[in-house]
Amino acid sequence: MILLARHGETDDNVHPPRVQGWIDTALNDAGRAQARRLASAVRDRGLAAIHSSHLARARETAEIVASALGLDVVVDERLAESHRGSWEGRLLEEIEREEPDLWAAWRRGGDFRFPGGESLGEHAERVRAALADVRGGPLPALCICHGGTIRCAFALTNPRGLDSFHELDVPNANLFELP
Repeated sequence: MILLARHGETDDNVHPPRVQGWIDTALNDAGRAQARRLASAVRDRGLAAIHSSHLARARETAEIVASALGLDVVVDERLAESHRGSWEGRLLEEIEREEPDLWAAWRRGGDFRFPGGESLGEHAERVRAALADVRGGPLPALCICHGGTIRCAFALTNPRGLDSFHELDVPNANLFELP
């Protein structure tokens, strides 16, 4: 069994939200509290491994959970959020207003490419490879990653593929079980 969890809250996740992508944002106090609650939620799941994106917000969440469970964190860059190019650091509402055609394409899902960044297909392939390696290691495992990474993981199991990308709501520090 593989569990996925989004990192805890950062200041960029609060209203108005900002695109983080590969910007290395740290958790805020609320995010650290969410990570402690996540540790409590998985305490009795018999986890044998914890994997994390290399980005600070996921790594810090994973370290809080791992410390509570007495496990080490395996860092894997392939679990990172999609590289969102020129959108990184910008407010979502600003992108929607200033680049309506690109915003509409993004909201449709599919193999959208972030301007100056990677495509959802490239992101999904990274996630597929990372999860294959997780499946080959000790299980059950928890992967602490990002909203887009979790959406890619579920899109890989959906007959509609990346067209289903935006169907899953992924709040901070929520736990998901891969089918």
